[in-house]
Amino acid sequence: MKEKKGSKFLILFFLQVIVIVYTMSGVAAKFASQHAFLSPGFILCYGAEIVILGIYAILWQQIIKRVDLSVAYANRSVALLWSMLWAGLFFSEHVTIKNILGVVVVLIGTMIVNKED
Repeated sequence: MKEKKGSKFLILFFLQVIVIVYTMSGVAAKFASQHAFLSPGFILCYGAEIVILGIYAILWQQIIKRVDLSVAYANRSVALLWSMLWAGLFFSEHVTIKNILGVVVVLIGTMIVNKED
């Protein structure tokens, strides 16, 4: 990472906040899909998705100034965890053991990438 050790936790925390913002665009898209095409509900949810993606793009640009691109993208894989959480919380979707095990493997990989040499 390009930042000092003392700020690494803060940078990784901010990176996860950005990933959460990114996954919320998927939530908005799923809500949009539950409305008739071009209905007011669809337009509202789709507009929210576009706004969220715009915010994400600006934040992502700022974070990749501060961390190696390989580290940033490895951390973005944690979106699987957040997406699975949102699927259960917002849409009552079933989360299987295979889903959980897959996310655990991804989290272990992300922790390895984030570990200091």
